[in-house]
Amino acid sequence: MIRFCCLLSVLAFPWWVLPSWAQPPAERLALLRSGVNITGWFRYPGSRDPAALVHWMSDAAIADLRRAGFGFVRLAIDPSVAEAPGIREIVVDAVCRLQRFGLAVVVDAHPTDWHLETSAADRSALRAFWRGMAVALRRCNPSLTFPEVLNEPVFPNDPTGWTALQHAVLGDIRAGLPDSTVVLTGQDWGSIAGLLALRPEADRNTVYSFHFYDPVELTSLATYRPGLDRQALARLPFPVSDPAACAAAVEAAVPNDRATADLMRYYCALGWDRAALARRIDTAATWAHQHGVVLLAGEFGASAALNPAARLGWLGAMRDVLEAAGIGWALWGYDDIMGFAVPRPPVGRPILDGNVLRALGLPRGR
Repeated sequence: MIRFCCLLSVLAFPWWVLPSWAQPPAERLALLRSGVNITGWFRYPGSRDPAALVHWMSDAAIADLRRAGFGFVRLAIDPSVAEAPGIREIVVDAVCRLQRFGLAVVVDAHPTDWHLETSAADRSALRAFWRGMAVALRRCNPSLTFPEVLNEPVFPNDPTGWTALQHAVLGDIRAGLPDSTVVLTGQDWGSIAGLLALRPEADRNTVYSFHFYDPVELTSLATYRPGLDRQALARLPFPVSDPAACAAAVEAAVPNDRATADLMRYYCALGWDRAALARRIDTAATWAHQHGVVLLAGEFGASAALNPAARLGWLGAMRDVLEAAGIGWALWGYDDIMGFAVPRPPVGRPILDGNVLRALGLPRGR
């Protein structure tokens, strides 16, 4: 029953009827069904030379994203890059160019070295970034422009502090882009836990984003813990159909590495499968239903170093669970090891991994 309610209460695709409280137009939200993050263009571009940034991604590569079935891209933008002399207009040109190929663009403020929780200067910089960027983005299509306040705000144990800052930034964005749908998020790195602690805004022309990489022991090969055997972790299965058999395989894989073996046994014992993913996602979908808001999974992905069966199985299950809950999604990322792993910058017209496309339910790549 919860799943059925969530289908009616969160992101609606073209064949679903939007409830009366959902202010973003249905055709606009339909574009957010399937997307991909472009992670390096204005985040770690390699060179801040304007000429290099203009040509960072070819028209053919952009066209291939739309041809593959993606409706939007989430464009990660480090304000320190965008605010460099002559770069803001290049950022806006890139957004408009992506839109000319029929792609909506989530314009994501993605700083790499700010400390918003403790620094008043960084909070002021975020607001100044959006006051300038919102005005600059007016020349792009407002129906295809989705400004995202901030990537993965931290604000540990301080949801009210983040809510207050997000509310102020939303006002800054609205002053420049009164009609665009704005992407909001919770603290705690944009997690589901942060989402659940968030008080929704009165502004209904909004979408609420969360990021999902659980279990990180699988998807990122536990990068949060140094010194482990990543090659052994890369052999972890998904789904875990038999926890005992999974644990036995651990013993054979790392007989002399207690730290890695303990973490692998821990993963096995949790029995991760599609149902476990669905239970996590349902907590977010239930929150959205209770508050009458629209959800977007702004990031999910799994390392290309993971064994293909587990990686593709997790990606496919995750996509299936999100779509069953009516939640649009964006793979992290086009140019990142958690997604298509296209080199930065992309050269010419990169071929998108067909196995990943099929796991995402997008079999139309070239």
